[in-house]
Amino acid sequence: MNKYEKDQLLEQVMVEYGNELVRLAFTYVKNSETAKDMVQNAFIKCYENLDDFRFDASLKTWLYRITINQCKDYLKSWHHKKVQAKHFIQDTAQNILPSAEHKVLAKSEQQEMKDFIFALPANDREVLYLHYYQSLKLEEIAEMTGVGLNTVKTRLRRAKQKLKRKLEEAAVYG
Repeated sequence: MNKYEKDQLLEQVMVEYGNELVRLAFTYVKNSETAKDMVQNAFIKCYENLDDFRFDASLKTWLYRITINQCKDYLKSWHHKKVQAKHFIQDTAQNILPSAEHKVLAKSEQQEMKDFIFALPANDREVLYLHYYQSLKLEEIAEMTGVGLNTVKTRLRRAKQKLKRKLEEAAVYG
């Protein structure tokens, strides 16, 4: 594949999958700027390795896999751990003196649902997002995440059960 073809293909996939990949990355890193950085790095890796891509799988699946791996590597990094500590301190300070905007957002049902979803373990949150928000089939999720189909089914069932329990508890105690 020559440079022009690679450039054209990269531009096409950036337009076609860019927003989806940012949303996917956000489910991992929980920060929009960091999510954009993860996707940018994924596109760079895609471009650098495009000559090695055999087109055995879809380009979309490959990009999802690269993005997921970028996010997982970032979450293991020292930089992320430092940023997490900083955010913990900032959040603690905000909770002591919560703003009016923060109070309004906390009461929102949509925010509450997001909180419930983000409270789930990463594996459960991942399959929920890919299945319900990206409308991917379970087989595609298995391929993207590198786990077996039965594992994906189990994670999805477990995630739905946990989410249902949290929603029921909120209805009873809310």
